[in-house]
Amino acid sequence: MGVAMTCLGREEENHMSEFTFSIPQSILVGEGSLEKIGSTAQKLGGTKAFLISGKSLLKSGVVEHVQEILKGVSIASDYFVDIEPNPSVATVEKATAKCKDFGADFIIAMGGGSPMDVAKAVAVVAKYGGSITEYEGGGKVPGEVLPMIAIPTTAGTGSEVTAFSVITDHKRDYKLTVVSNELLPKVAILDPNLITTVPKSVAAACGIDAFIHAMEAYLSKAANPFSEMMSREAMRLLGESIRAYVANREDREAAKNMLLGSLFAGIAFSNARLGNIHAMSHPLSAHFDLAHGVANAVLMPTILAFNSTKDQGKYYDIYATIALDKLEKEQFTSMDLVKEVEHLLRELEIPGGILEAIHSKSGGERVSAEEVKVLIPAMAQDAMKSGNILVNPRETILEDVKQLYLQAM
Repeated sequence: MGVAMTCLGREEENHMSEFTFSIPQSILVGEGSLEKIGSTAQKLGGTKAFLISGKSLLKSGVVEHVQEILKGVSIASDYFVDIEPNPSVATVEKATAKCKDFGADFIIAMGGGSPMDVAKAVAVVAKYGGSITEYEGGGKVPGEVLPMIAIPTTAGTGSEVTAFSVITDHKRDYKLTVVSNELLPKVAILDPNLITTVPKSVAAACGIDAFIHAMEAYLSKAANPFSEMMSREAMRLLGESIRAYVANREDREAAKNMLLGSLFAGIAFSNARLGNIHAMSHPLSAHFDLAHGVANAVLMPTILAFNSTKDQGKYYDIYATIALDKLEKEQFTSMDLVKEVEHLLRELEIPGGILEAIHSKSGGERVSAEEVKVLIPAMAQDAMKSGNILVNPRETILEDVKQLYLQAM
């Protein structure tokens, strides 16, 4: 499957006009496809690979296994795995320094969204210097970066096919986003075997994140026929498989569907953008160090209810992909989707609101409701800086965002 894409900067129009859609990546899908990493790397023409991954993959032996395959085709390698869930500017700096010291000429990103975000940032800074903060926004990356191979080990972010890198700047308690088609990995390898040992809570949060990618892209004002097709197939695959996969990560068919669904969702939102859920989840993660998927999930019902006044028939399409006992279309109201989403989140044991999410995270402090409320104005200001606000189906102002945070408490 050979595909690649462009980030589409469409305006707030909600009517169909001209659009462009392209996909230049190579994507390998199938059980055991990781074993092709050697021949895949050879095609890039590099001789020194820098692996950016996570500690769990190092501990499990996956990183070493990849290094052995590379060694077999005369490619030297080194690795960096010291990556936190919401990777910081400082982490990018450490990884870049090691990458440059090694003299890598290409990068292998392996893991969930965090290692991939770091890999994309390193690919820029190792080539052009400076700090990743200097490349924030769109159009700042001057040209080709170090080539990348992306190997997802969670089904959620779709980062293997997206042109974004999201990095936390702790000086501002802010998640900055670098946007450039230069960040697209040259190759993505999707091996269902790699996501069968993911912890249940991670599988649930990542799976919901992928579903929200597809859903927000589907509802976006910037959606087009191609992105809508990708969104619908992503929601179908994810909706059919998420319960089975979270219940049993060894279910290979469900795992493959989750990976494919995440991939299609990534392609969809790279072209159509997202919406208020993602605009608001980034500040929430930055301030309270919540996992990205959890931050999205706790906002999902509230923002779906807010957007319901602008539903143009798409809510039923979304509902139909996750409801086990479906209402007929003529009986359906947009709030039935909200109820179904709330039910699904409970099934997957995802926290039911912002406070519960903060308190339930590992090592989470007993933050009070008042402490959260104090930060809402700052979080709302940060959310309004996101381009996703502009393509949300319902026009959104600063005061709306403040109220949505309060309602999601």
